[in-house]
Amino acid sequence: MLTPLLLSGAIAAAAPAAQTDDPWRVSGSVRARAEAISGQFRPAAEPNDTAVTTRLTLAAERDFGRLTLGGEAFDSRAFGQGPRSSVGTGEVNALELVQAYVALRLDREGEQTVQLGRFTMDLGSKRLVSRQNFRNTTNAYTGARLDAPLAAGDLTAFWVMPQVRLPDDRAGIEDNRIAWDREDPDLQFAGVFWSRDLGGRRSLELYVYGLMERDDTAVQTRNRRLATPGFRWRQAAAVGEWDVEVEAAAQAGQVRRSTAPGDLQDVDVAAGFVHIEAGRTLRHGWSPRLAAQFDYVTGDGGQGDYGRFDTLYGARRFEFGPAGLYGPVSRANVVSPGVRLEAKPTRRLDGFVALRGLWLEDARDSLGATGIIDPSGASGRFGGAQIEARVRYRVTPDVILEGGGARLFKGRALTDAPNAPSQGDTAYGYVDVTYAF
Repeated sequence: MLTPLLLSGAIAAAAPAAQTDDPWRVSGSVRARAEAISGQFRPAAEPNDTAVTTRLTLAAERDFGRLTLGGEAFDSRAFGQGPRSSVGTGEVNALELVQAYVALRLDREGEQTVQLGRFTMDLGSKRLVSRQNFRNTTNAYTGARLDAPLAAGDLTAFWVMPQVRLPDDRAGIEDNRIAWDREDPDLQFAGVFWSRDLGGRRSLELYVYGLMERDDTAVQTRNRRLATPGFRWRQAAAVGEWDVEVEAAAQAGQVRRSTAPGDLQDVDVAAGFVHIEAGRTLRHGWSPRLAAQFDYVTGDGGQGDYGRFDTLYGARRFEFGPAGLYGPVSRANVVSPGVRLEAKPTRRLDGFVALRGLWLEDARDSLGATGIIDPSGASGRFGGAQIEARVRYRVTPDVILEGGGARLFKGRALTDAPNAPSQGDTAYGYVDVTYAF
C-alpha cells in the first residue's frame, strides 16, 4: 500500500501548480471502485466475486518552443478478489509510466505534429483504437505518430509497438507486483486515420489499420497478420434533432486458430463488423435521448476461413456494458439489437439505461468475451438479453460519484453449452468515486 500512498501524495502536491502561470501543465486523478458479481458467466472463474480497485494517475507536459515533453504514470491495483477471480491485467498495472514522449510541432500553427515515445491514443469512435477510461488500466503504445491536415480534413498516421501489460501471472496480479510493461518488435501496430467535418453536424472518417504479430522465444501467439479497413459516417446529436451513426470495417489477413505450440497452420481471415445507430434528443428539461442500436460482428465456426472479428485495441464499455468483473459482451461473434435512453436531469446528474438482445453470429463460436462455446452448434444461437444502467453525480467540480449495474439473462447458448457454468443469470453492480484535477 506504500506506493499508492506516495503517488497520491505526489498528486496532491502537484495540484496547486496547475492553477498558476507555471509553464508546466499538470493533471491527475484518484479513483476507488467497489464491484461485485454473482451468477458468473465465465466457465472457470469464481461463481460470486467482489473486488476493490484503485487507480491513481499523474500527467505532466511542458512546452519548449515547438517542442513538448510529456509523461504520465498510472498506478492500478485490485484488492479482495477471490482465488479464481477474473481480475487480471485489465485491473492491475502497478506504478507504470504509460506515457513518456516528445512532440514536435512542424509548423507555426501547430497543425503538423510528430510524436515519439510512449503514448496513448483515441481515434474516431474508439471501437478499434482507444485510451481506456472505465477499465482500471489503459492501452498504451511505443512508437511514432504524425498528425497533419490533408484534403480539407485531419490525418493521423502511426507505427507503434503496443505495450504488453505486466505482471501477467496470477501471483503477480494478486500481489499487485510492480513490473515494467514491455514493448516487443514481434507485436507491431500501424495505421492511417482520416477525418473530415462535412458541415451540418455531419462527419466522415476513413481508416485502415495493420497488426503484425509473431511468436518469440518466450510467448506463443496466434501469429495475427491483420488488415482492417473501415469507415464511419456520423450526424451528431442536437436537441430536437435526429442523430445517426454508421460504422463498418472488414478484416483480412492470416491467423492461427490457437496459441498451441503445435498449431502451425495459417488460416485466411474473412471477418468484419457493422454498427448502426439512430437517436433523437427531445426538447425537455432533462434532455432525454432515445436511440436504437444494432451491431453485427462476425464469429468463427472452426472451419474454412477464420471469421472471428478482432477489435484490436478498442473500448467496449460505452456500447456493451461495464468491464472489470463483468464484461460478457464484446465486439466478437454477436448480433445485437438494442435500445438506449439517456437523460441529464441537472448539470450535476446524468444517467442512462440500455437493453440489448444477444445472438451468436456463429453458433459454433463463443459469444463475445464469455468463453462459453459449443463447437457442435447444438446449443443454438440465442445468448439471452442484457440490461444495464448507470447514474453519475458531480459532487463538486473535481469529484464525481458513479454507480451502475447490469444483469445478463442467459439464453440457451450460455446455459446448454458443454463448458457453461451451472450458475443462473449474472448480476453485477459497482460504485466508484473519482477526484480529478
